[in-house]
Amino acid sequence: MRVLSRPPWVRCLKPPLEDPDFHPMSQSDIAISIRGLSKAYVISHRSNGSRSRRPTFRDVVMDRIRHPLRAAGREAFWALKDVSFDVKEGDVVGIIGRNGAGKSTLLKILSRITKPTSGEIDIYGRIGSLLEVGTGFNPELTGRENIYLNGAILGMRRAEVRKQFDAIVAFSEIDKFLDTPVKRYSSGMYVRLAFAVAAHLRSEILIVDEVLAVGDAEFQKKCLGKMGEVAGTGRTILFVSHNMAAIENLCGSAVLLHGGSVLTKGPCKAVIATYLEHVLPSSIASNALAERKDRSGNGAVRLVSFHIEDENRVRVAAARSGSTLALVLGFNCPGNPPANVDIGISFSSRQDQMLFVLYASYVKQTFRAAPGRGEFRCVIPKLPLTPGRYTVGARVTAGNDEADWPWNGVGMIDVEGGDFYGTGHRGFEGAPFLVSGEWSIEQPAAT
Repeated sequence: MRVLSRPPWVRCLKPPLEDPDFHPMSQSDIAISIRGLSKAYVISHRSNGSRSRRPTFRDVVMDRIRHPLRAAGREAFWALKDVSFDVKEGDVVGIIGRNGAGKSTLLKILSRITKPTSGEIDIYGRIGSLLEVGTGFNPELTGRENIYLNGAILGMRRAEVRKQFDAIVAFSEIDKFLDTPVKRYSSGMYVRLAFAVAAHLRSEILIVDEVLAVGDAEFQKKCLGKMGEVAGTGRTILFVSHNMAAIENLCGSAVLLHGGSVLTKGPCKAVIATYLEHVLPSSIASNALAERKDRSGNGAVRLVSFHIEDENRVRVAAARSGSTLALVLGFNCPGNPPANVDIGISFSSRQDQMLFVLYASYVKQTFRAAPGRGEFRCVIPKLPLTPGRYTVGARVTAGNDEADWPWNGVGMIDVEGGDFYGTGHRGFEGAPFLVSGEWSIEQPAAT
């Protein structure tokens, strides 16, 4: 039996940067190099549809007879398939994609928790990881003992960990429970300590998964601020999140995973745009507005289609908080083109609460005449809605008469988190709107 000091698929080609005895063979600025990385999981099938018992010998034989090319009721599911990309030293890279795209699997392989089916990774430096709650901690040990344990795993001396110890405890805010076994911690306390350890112990590469969502909003803000501070020191960061505001604010580049493969990679804004345009399921694409019967009006103008576009007039499946959004409503006029046309849109929450209404006439943009067919476009420069799904309504009038009003709205819009404030903060999740303002402190005038 051969005991390996590290998994054979991961090659650590450079010791800690502060090692005075290390003389690199090349001066490459690559921190992580991933080549042809794939991971397959084996899924078992019950031949008789039962989930309550293990398959018998007869079940296995019959399954082999029915499916001779399938290995005894099992098939492979590829969580990752031929993933290749490089991360440079000091880069902050966002890993995005829908649930099941392979993001967490990738990070587990990079952290040497999971073995890949094929492929290789070259890592230049030590990795500090914050994955799902509980990873890297011994539940029987206290918080204090786990801090030193994590430092030892990173190859740090006890004196090195001691230098960062007070900062870790202060950041995690769990000093009262420092000598309590972590198995008694709540999930929030676990995450506080885990993030504090990963961010303060001296690893050249920091990997953070969506686990930050477990903490409260104030601690999430604190963590994002710390990650920005860590990025400023030149450390390499891989950050998985569904918070597009944080990704856009913290990361210079991004990798989009879809179905276990790299769909695109590059500048952060371009990758996020691809995610919104092609990956998210559209809630409005199948809307057959022209055939709908749930409507009223004289039909002088009839709404026939609805979609949304980004600031570059590219059709997208979802919008982002703080982004420019265009609502596009196709129409036709069966008879003579009417005069004095006004159109309004409305947004409602999933609880049917009306959030706002905007008519063209409100902003002095009533149309004196309408062509036989065309598109109404309403551009909202900075979408003020928080993440969620919203119903869009529309109503057209011509002169003083109602022309068309689909009663149940024209479609749905999914809003993803975006960088509304330009700071990476998503805003208060419990409210539907995001509002910007300028704050100051003024002293009363001397009397």
